[in-house]
Amino acid sequence: MVRAGVVGTQLPTSSLDIFGDLRKMNKRQLYYQVLNFAMIVSSALMIWKGLIVLTGSESPIVVVLSGSMEPAFHRGDLLFLTNFREDPIRAGEIVVFKVEGRDIPIVHRVIKVHEKDNGDIKFLTKGDNNEVDDRGLYKEGQNWLEKKDVVGRARGFLPYVGMVTIIMNDYPKFKYALLAVMGAYVLLKRES
Repeated sequence: MVRAGVVGTQLPTSSLDIFGDLRKMNKRQLYYQVLNFAMIVSSALMIWKGLIVLTGSESPIVVVLSGSMEPAFHRGDLLFLTNFREDPIRAGEIVVFKVEGRDIPIVHRVIKVHEKDNGDIKFLTKGDNNEVDDRGLYKEGQNWLEKKDVVGRARGFLPYVGMVTIIMNDYPKFKYALLAVMGAYVLLKRES
C-alpha cells in the first residue's frame, strides 16, 4: 500500500524505511541533516571538555557502580567531581581513583592520610559498606594511593540518575531496544 503525498511523489509504506527517505532527499537536505547531527555531537563534546576545564577532573561526572559506599551513595547515583591540585586530601573525603590494571574508577572514602616532610601525600581508602580497606584493590605491592591516582573528589550527587547507564551496561539488549524505539519515534515524528 502506497500513500499519496505531494503530487508526483510516493511516501514509503513503512515508517522504518529510512533508506527510502534518504534516497528521496536532495543533496542539500542530506547535507543539512548530517550537519545538524555533527553540531549536536560537537556541542556535547564541547560541553564535556568545558566541564573538564572548569572542574580540573578528567571525568567530571561518574556513576556509582556498586553498593560499597552505602549509605552515603547508592548504586546508580550520579556524582559531580572536582580535582583541583592545590586542595589537600583529607581523611573523611570521598575520592574517585584509578588503580593501574583496572579500567573502571573506584569511589571510596579516604580513611588515613600520611604527609611527609617534603609535602608528598599518601592515603588509604575504604568503601563505607566494606569490612576492610582497599589495599586488596590496589596494584600488587602498592599499599597507599598518591594524588596522581585521584580522578576527582565528590562535590555533589543526583540519586539514582545513573541507573540508565547501569541498566544499559548490564543488559545490552535493552540498549539496542531503546535505540530502536528512539529511532522509530523520530521517524514517526517526521511523518506527522
